Amino acid sequence: MHQALIRGLVQARRVATRRNAIAALVALPVAFVAERSGAQGLMERLWDDVTGRGGSAAPPPAQPSAPAATPAPATPHPAAPPPPAPVTPAQATPQPPSIPVVTPRTQSVGETMTLTGNAAAVNTVNLVARVVGYLQQIHFEDGAIVRRGDLLFTIQQDQYQAQLRQAEAQLQLQRAALTHATTEVSRYSALVRRNAATQVEVDNWVYQRAAAEANIMNAQAQVDLAKLTLSYTEVRAPFDGQMGRHLIDVGNLVGSSPQNANLAEILQLDPIYVEVNIAASQAQQVRANLDQRRMTLQDLQRVPIEVQLQNETGFPHRGLLNYVAPQVDAQTGTLFVRGLLQNPNRTLLPGLFVNVRIPMGRTLQSALLVPQRALQEDQGGRFLLIVDQNNTVQKRYVQLGPVVGAWQVATSGVTASDRIVVGDLWRASPGLRVTPQTTTLPQ
Repeated sequence: MHQALIRGLVQARRVATRRNAIAALVALPVAFVAERSGAQGLMERLWDDVTGRGGSAAPPPAQPSAPAATPAPATPHPAAPPPPAPVTPAQATPQPPSIPVVTPRTQSVGETMTLTGNAAAVNTVNLVARVVGYLQQIHFEDGAIVRRGDLLFTIQQDQYQAQLRQAEAQLQLQRAALTHATTEVSRYSALVRRNAATQVEVDNWVYQRAAAEANIMNAQAQVDLAKLTLSYTEVRAPFDGQMGRHLIDVGNLVGSSPQNANLAEILQLDPIYVEVNIAASQAQQVRANLDQRRMTLQDLQRVPIEVQLQNETGFPHRGLLNYVAPQVDAQTGTLFVRGLLQNPNRTLLPGLFVNVRIPMGRTLQSALLVPQRALQEDQGGRFLLIVDQNNTVQKRYVQLGPVVGAWQVATSGVTASDRIVVGDLWRASPGLRVTPQTTTLPQ
């Protein structure tokens, strides 16, 4: 029983010692100011008490009630003052970004409509063989630019040269017959006056002379036909234009059937047509703007048009109206309109889709123009970024009208005093305070 009591006391001493060690560990950061050797020994003893490695030996007999593992408190050094906190500079108040702005322009602008149409060649000709023969030579490269009268194809000529010589021989024969008949008429007319010949013989040679004159005319016509036929063996360019690809190779028989008659295609690209179809309602609006005044052909051909390719900005190509159909197509409800413009660099090609801007015969007085570079678009439509009186960016949807160079008429959504953001659009967002910088744009 005494042994059990002793074991209980030892176990209680171990528990108390471990609790004191844990408390010492918690206070260690504050009290760890002793000498390095003493601190190291203290840590070893505390670690032994916590892990229980020192509990395997029998407890010392002296002072059983005092915790042997508790070290004497070491005299701490004076607590060092904490390092001063780093001084961070006060954050300066950010300045609003500078944004370039302009005010709308005011001027009179002619109202226009923009339509989608096609470019078309002024002349498109299929070059065909008009005589039968073997194709002897091609005098151009596919796609080449040619001038009017340039030789393009040569067809076998031997047969037609022979026919020409034959016709010329017949002409010479008839001329000889005329000379003989004329001589005989003179001779027999003299003999009749001396009663040496009858009048019948004179009349016969007069007939022979007239027949020879007629035969000469016929022979001359045969010569002309032979020359014309021979000229068909040389196919020449009917106008300045651009060649397509050749359709028949050298050595093939041409002209014997419609299938082998087509030799190539040539197109005239300068000038060039642009063709559009105007809705009947728009055509009526134009007539109303003109007060129902009918334009003459000369007036019509002085109306300017502007043309833009699908990948171009602005309308860099300019020309004049050339033709307006006299009636509306009943099937499509549209009116055919054609313009003519110069195309020296062949920028426009037949078949290309183009945008054509045509005046509607009315002028908008004091229209407000905004720069096209400032226009943006989202699901709500076209809009501008406006800087209000508080220098805050606002989003403003606008309705647009005709385009004038780099500017466009805004029929609603802006006023003459609005400041429109024209630069750094990626920085300007609705609700942002900015510093507006008034700038100027090309007129």
